[in-house]
Amino acid sequence: MAKSDLPILEQRRIEAALVKPIYEEMAAALGEARAQEILGSAIKKHAIAQGQAYADAARAEGSEPSLPGFRALLPQWQAGGALEMEMLAETPERVDFNITRCRYAEMYKAMGLGHIGHLLSCNRDGTFCEGYDPNIRFERSQTIMGGASHCDFRYSVKSEGE
Repeated sequence: MAKSDLPILEQRRIEAALVKPIYEEMAAALGEARAQEILGSAIKKHAIAQGQAYADAARAEGSEPSLPGFRALLPQWQAGGALEMEMLAETPERVDFNITRCRYAEMYKAMGLGHIGHLLSCNRDGTFCEGYDPNIRFERSQTIMGGASHCDFRYSVKSEGE
């Protein structure tokens, strides 16, 4: 899986347009709960693979995946005003920020996919790191997609033995 030059918001729009009829068929045949379970599992696996592709690209450029390297990738998710971010803390061991506007959430709602937007987008955030650098810990207690005023992203480097 290669990195793409297409803005991530546009990638997600294309993916969602393809996923929508497949998801609807799964939900009709298997029920909403089972369809969401399958979709969630598939998206998480895809996010891990994407993280691994970004890690491979970093290594090909001569650097090891790390939290500062991950931080350097964030503008790709923000491209085209996709996310409005308030940076709270940034050190080599910790990156904390809030997302105050999420065009991903807006797009999924406009496409009639707001009820599974968390599966299509939010669930990727931590699992991407599993593929990119398993030493990155991800925590979040709320999302705009889930109805909160903002998403609270907290990334840190795991302690040894964690």
